[in-house]
Amino acid sequence: MEERLSAVEEALAGLLAAQGRRGRVAEGGRAAEPAVPADVFWALEGLRERVPAPGAVMIVGDVVLPDGRTAGWQLGAGTDDLLDDEWEPLADVFAALGHPVRLRLLREVLRGRGTARELAGLEGMGTSGQIYHHLRQLVSAGWLRVRDGGHHEVPAERVVPLLTTITGGRR
Repeated sequence: MEERLSAVEEALAGLLAAQGRRGRVAEGGRAAEPAVPADVFWALEGLRERVPAPGAVMIVGDVVLPDGRTAGWQLGAGTDDLLDDEWEPLADVFAALGHPVRLRLLREVLRGRGTARELAGLEGMGTSGQIYHHLRQLVSAGWLRVRDGGHHEVPAERVVPLLTTITGGRR
């Protein structure tokens, strides 16, 4: 029975690793040791080696977008700094992501559609006035910027934070 249970645990760990799920929380809210091979947590182990308790978080990524632009980004913050900081001023930044059309606009811009005309031509996006309204909110929050010719782009320094936010929102 013990062998069978171990085999099931190993298979589950492999499935979770393949799905990108990287750990779990144990009883009492403490981080539990992951049920996946140690090399899956290479970034976490590197962070633990460099940062003393109470720890830190990092956003890191290396992305090549469909239009050929690249975005390599790393940003970290200590746990104490994050918990001591005021979060309320960030509400507008996150609120800009709180609408399905704005999320779709960001995805389409990352895929290479950048003008309001191109975006308004997509089914289900609403009127051109609504598109402009959403684009303004995304620009104001820093998720988009406007280049020459009215072409919108996600600034390189926002690509990885945006994609990690989307990743964090998945369940």
